[in-house]
Amino acid sequence: MLNTDHPRVAGHVAWVLTRADGTTEFGEADNLVTLIGLRRYAEAGADIGGVPPAATGMKLGTGSTAPATTGAGAALATYLSNSHQALAGTPSASTVSGKRRITYVATWGAGKATTGSAITEVVIVNNSLSDATSPEASTLARVLLSPSVPSKGALDTLQVTWTHDLG
Repeated sequence: MLNTDHPRVAGHVAWVLTRADGTTEFGEADNLVTLIGLRRYAEAGADIGGVPPAATGMKLGTGSTAPATTGAGAALATYLSNSHQALAGTPSASTVSGKRRITYVATWGAGKATTGSAITEVVIVNNSLSDATSPEASTLARVLLSPSVPSKGALDTLQVTWTHDLG
């Protein structure tokens, strides 16, 4: 009998913007795991040499390119200056509804990733966290936010929580 219940990786992103006055805005969206991200999960589990490195952080952007597993949609389209941010601690793992859930969190505090424009995209990256965009080869996952994060003021804090369910 052919098994048609194929394992997959499903991603979800939730964000909370806390304004300087204490008010909050929030949103969530489903995300796409790129080919590099899929390789990371599969090859690390199989102990294959040359596996893509683990996630190191997230970056924000203002682009609108549709997400894709490869090509232009698999990398940050328009990098937001000063938005490179290390993950808040080590990613965690849990089991939810029979699936393995990996959770990544990053927080951009006051003075970080300040913009008068909406923040429309977020990526998980595995390269050095320099103040520059990351290529497709270093992007594990990407999402276009809908709703997007409104402009982030200099005293605002943004937290992004990203989950990948495997199974």
